[in-house]
Formats: sequence, C-alpha cells, structure tokens
Amino acid sequence: MLIVSGPTGDIGHVRSGHPERPERIGAVMAGIEALHLGADLEFVEPAMADQTQLARVHSVAYLEQLAAFSQTGGGDLDPDTYATVDSWTIARQAAGAGLAAVDALRRADQGLAFVAARPPGHHALRHRAMGFCLLNNIAVAAAALTAVGERVLIVDWDVHHGNGTQAIFWDDPNVLYVSTHQWPLFPGSGAAHEVGGPDALGLTVNIPLPPGTTGDVVRRAIDEVAQPVIEEFVPTWVLVSAGFDAHRADPLAELALSSGDFAQLGQAVAAFAPRGGRLVLFLEGGYDLGALRSSVAATLSALLGGADGTEAPTFGGPGLPQVRQARDARIETLGRAE
Repeated sequence: MLIVSGPTGDIGHVRSGHPERPERIGAVMAGIEALHLGADLEFVEPAMADQTQLARVHSVAYLEQLAAFSQTGGGDLDPDTYATVDSWTIARQAAGAGLAAVDALRRADQGLAFVAARPPGHHALRHRAMGFCLLNNIAVAAAALTAVGERVLIVDWDVHHGNGTQAIFWDDPNVLYVSTHQWPLFPGSGAAHEVGGPDALGLTVNIPLPPGTTGDVVRRAIDEVAQPVIEEFVPTWVLVSAGFDAHRADPLAELALSSGDFAQLGQAVAAFAPRGGRLVLFLEGGYDLGALRSSVAATLSALLGGADGTEAPTFGGPGLPQVRQARDARIETLGRAE
C-alpha cells in the first residue's frame, strides 16, 4: 500500500526559469501513475501545518517574518531562494503533507508513504530559509514524532547535504541523522567529523562522496558507516529526505546514480524500519524531470515488491576511499570526545 500526501493545485510558489518548479510534482505523479497501483494507492490531502507544529523546529520570529514577507509580495530571500505571495500558504501545506502522511500511516498500520510536495525542506534552518527551502518539512514531521516518544531515523540521500535538518537535530538524542552527499558542493557542510552535539554524540552520520560516485559506493557507505549506528539506535520510524538529484542526468550536481540505484537504496533504508507503516519518503531535490519521474517510479516499485525499473544499478565509480575516510574520521572524532 502506498499513501501519497501533497497539496493539489500546487502552482503558486513559482519563479520563471528557476529549477525548483511546479513541473517537478507533475514528474513525480507521472512516476507514481506508471505503477498502476489501483486500490493499493491512497491520496491524502494535507491541512496546513500550524504555528505550534512549525515552532518545534523554527523560531517564531522567523515564521512571522516569512509570513509577512510572502504576504506582502515576496521576493528574493537569498541568491537561490525566493518567495511569492502564495509561498507561505504553500510552504505550510508542504510541511502539513508530512504530518498527514504520518497520521495516515498510523491509521493504516501498514505500507509506506510518499510526500509529493514543494518547496523542498532540508536546507531550511531554524531561523532562515536557504537552498530553495522555506520550511523544513521532514524536520516538522520528525519533531511531531519525537514529541510523542518516538525515535526517528532520518536518511538523507539528496546530493546536497541537509544542513538545516542536521542543525535542528544536532543535539537531539531522539533523532539519528544520516547523510550521503557530494563533496565539495553547496551548502559546504556535512564533513565526516560533524557527529552531533554533547547530548546526541554520534547521532549525526555524514558520508561525503566525490563527483562521479556510483550507486555501489553509496550502498557500501550505508552498509559500512551508517548501519552499525542505526542498529544501535533502534529507530521506531524511518523518514527519508528523498532527493533524486544524485541521478547522473541531474543538471545541478555530479554524482552518477541511476534510477535502479535509488530503488536499491530505498530497499536498504526500508529494512531499518521496525515494521510496515513506519516509512515516509519526502521529496527533496531532483531537477531533471525525466530522471525524477523514472527514479520515483523505480524506488516506489521496489519498495512495494515490484521491479526496480528500467535503469540498471551503477558500479565502478570513485568514492570507496572517501567512505573509509568518513568511517575513520567518525571514529577519531568520537574517540577524542570520550
């Protein structure tokens, strides 16, 4: 069973020529429709996240500033990030989509959910927008879960490091944040020695990878660096920052994954969920529309027990030395902290 959560008519937050555009949702939905799930597909219309839900991860001052900026016409928030007159509403719907997905999975107690909403979220910090992101959608959902006693694993396979998510949960013992990402690349964070604050030491796992990295290396990174930490943490929910901009066709980065790699990554990460009904994927990046469509279809098909998709997984690229370096840097940093 697949639950898809996201606002309908998502057209207001748009800047001509910007890579984060409404057509991305169309590509995602085309990938989902290609699965022909019939009665195994449920759509959930989200409510807007409210101030209490958002203030778990964002400052009230920032929320008020963003609302006022958008409602008075918007403009540029930084060189990459903009808001329009509709963006405050749409961003709250995107954050609400994650909350709705969690609630729907609780009711169903089976299957998985995909949050098909924009703008993305994992760069949004507590006090500011950044990197196309206004509100941190996955962080809002994770904080709602930890507020009721859950232990949340966030796996971020977007090609860019999720600096906002890392910063929000840096010192939270109930959230384990794992990121594979291209290095060097925007936003410049995500070094392997960044391992968490004093109350959550070791609960940030960063695995920076070089341009050209293929899927076999990313899977090795998860298996060798992240899995031991995940198994010790014992999550009760698994949330995924499912950015598909690590695909070799994406125009904004230089990793070399295929849709088949995302399918295998999805299966690997799903194995960390304690049971069905505890896995939610959130759309982050992915800016080549064809690659986005095929990657979503392949990932969800594999998670639902179907074929991985038309693109074979990739092998033989660089990155294994960097995986070992990330593992060793973590060990050294944690050893010094003892």
